[in-house]
Amino acid sequence: MNQALRTTAVLAVLLAAAGCSRSVPSYYDSGPAPLTPAPTGRVAANQLPPPPPPPPPGNDFDSATDSDGAEASPSGDQSDASATGDQQNTQVAAVSQPALSRNSVLGAYKVTTDGGNCQIILSLTKWSGGYRAASRGCPGRVADVSAWDVSGSQVVLKDGSGSNVANLSSSGDSRYEGRTTGGQSISLYR
Repeated sequence: MNQALRTTAVLAVLLAAAGCSRSVPSYYDSGPAPLTPAPTGRVAANQLPPPPPPPPPGNDFDSATDSDGAEASPSGDQSDASATGDQQNTQVAAVSQPALSRNSVLGAYKVTTDGGNCQIILSLTKWSGGYRAASRGCPGRVADVSAWDVSGSQVVLKDGSGSNVANLSSSGDSRYEGRTTGGQSISLYR
């Protein structure tokens, strides 16, 4: 009986293989028809301009005095703002920022810090100390950033053990500035 089953199985496999040998459409034998080439025009070769440098760290808008030590008015306007070219920064400071949410902070940022420039990516994956963050090419304590969260109106960057690395406040559209626990200035922007 085993002999009969084996013979039947071998015959079934051979018949299946023989039946499949010509089931492939014939155009596979010669290949598909070639495509007609698209017309090409002249290609101009010009040198691209260099990329713009990263913006310098902005002014600290949390202080009530300007760089000269003069008291700023409550609206954020400075009497000599147009003379010093700080009018644009003053207007940014005068605009009230909406409350921070994790979704509004989420994403990839360029980072400027005292030690150089780098990148940080903030995701919504749960991680020790908050949510997952990844730094790339960052110097000093900023290289230790592996978690983040929003606390009130601040973005808090943390290391793998959950200790604070930096606290940042919003200073305009998708820009956050602050200091590391070691005193380095740090700016995140996109």
